[in-house]
Amino acid sequence: MTTSLIYRNASVYELAMLLLYGRHYTSRYRAIAELIPTGSSVLDVCCGPAFLYHRYLRAKSVRYTGLDINQGFITQLIRRGGSGRVWDLRSKEMLPSSDYVIMQASLYHFLPDASEVVDRMLQAARKRVIIAEPIRNLAASNSRLLSLLGRLLTNPGVGEHSLRFTETTLAEFFSGYESRVVESFSIAGGRELVYALNADTAVLDT
Repeated sequence: MTTSLIYRNASVYELAMLLLYGRHYTSRYRAIAELIPTGSSVLDVCCGPAFLYHRYLRAKSVRYTGLDINQGFITQLIRRGGSGRVWDLRSKEMLPSSDYVIMQASLYHFLPDASEVVDRMLQAARKRVIIAEPIRNLAASNSRLLSLLGRLLTNPGVGEHSLRFTETTLAEFFSGYESRVVESFSIAGGRELVYALNADTAVLDT
């Protein structure tokens, strides 16, 4: 299955993200990094080129593991001194346990029912699950051309994904985890929403 161009090369991936997020590009990573205490263990699912680790978490001495279906991204992560594994999150295999399990801009890949993935993230997390998800997407554009580009450019190698979250549908999705949600807020100039969930329904200290 053909992988989109942006998933074939880390530099191309970053350029695409820079064009998409503009001046908010770095702030979306900082916002997630600020939720991770120094010295924590972190599992980053669908980690992509692992920019979050290389630029923001490495300095916090976290014990980081990145999972991604893209062999090239994982190979580069390991070469740069990080820990990573090629992993298809669509499988039912149990995720490695970690203090914090995070996902950035990838939950839509598992629509129409993404709850199974979130449930497995919660099972793996000892403290928190942190999910940042776009609510403004090219694929949802009224322009047929932009919508087509949005679908074609976001295939990590497992097929196109036409479904996307909106602010309303994402809030509806996480209402099913109401007892676990400890905070939610917007980042990247309102383009993404972050939800932080306790691994247990009891309130946990970070």
